[in-house]
Amino acid sequence: MHTPIPTHHPTPKRFTGKVAIVTGGGGGIGRAIVEELCKEGACVVFSDLNPAAAAVLEADRKAGFDTTLVVGDMAEEAVCQDIVARTVASYGRVDYLVNNAFAFTAKALNATTEDWMRSFTAGPLAFARMVQNVFPHMKVGGGGAIVNISSISGHIAQKERWTYNTSKGAVGQLTKCQALDLAPHNIRVNSVDPGWIWSNETDKAANLDGGGRAKWDPIWGQYHMLRRMGLAIEVARPTLFLLSDDASFITGTTLMVDGGYNSMGPEGLGETAVVAGSN
Repeated sequence: MHTPIPTHHPTPKRFTGKVAIVTGGGGGIGRAIVEELCKEGACVVFSDLNPAAAAVLEADRKAGFDTTLVVGDMAEEAVCQDIVARTVASYGRVDYLVNNAFAFTAKALNATTEDWMRSFTAGPLAFARMVQNVFPHMKVGGGGAIVNISSISGHIAQKERWTYNTSKGAVGQLTKCQALDLAPHNIRVNSVDPGWIWSNETDKAANLDGGGRAKWDPIWGQYHMLRRMGLAIEVARPTLFLLSDDASFITGTTLMVDGGYNSMGPEGLGETAVVAGSN
């Protein structure tokens, strides 16, 4: 049985009149962020690598959400430019950016140059490009807020993950440097670092291993103090907090949304050890 999750209540009109860009917003954590922003009044332009993400637009329309999809690979500089250009053309402004799309390339001794390049170009380099592109528009608008979605993998060692963990680790340092340089322009930059989060990929892995979520949630959850994996909305809500004026004096920081994962040492694992993972 799953631990009951508290009900999350949107703050009505908190983002009314605001415009946000969310990369990788077609599914998982990115999709939850898009939906929560829309519930609070924002207009959202989101990207996705898969053209099939267009299917969610119909659901957005039925819910009364104002969203736009840009299909493309965030590793491509032209795509990073196009997302911002289309946002400004449609809405005339950019108030918020959530850098979420990230290559999951997990290689170690077998990593090729191409693997390393993919990890960085579709990871921290894409995050940097997006910030460079939105900066002039946020500056003209008097400020803004940016959240980079990172991972517990940027803080710990995990087997066979040189590429992924290194690129996620770079996000933390990038966030601090961006925050320092953009602060004079009233632009805040923070990162959200999730633990294990239920997504399409973890659900697929659970079913491939047999037993589905009912079996694997309590097993994988042992690396978290709360003894379960998180949900996408549990990452989305803290992300919205950091974007909002409620976080007006928070910048250059990392918010661990990990159920206690990063604070818990090996003594807290209990009787059954499992292979470490990430969001």
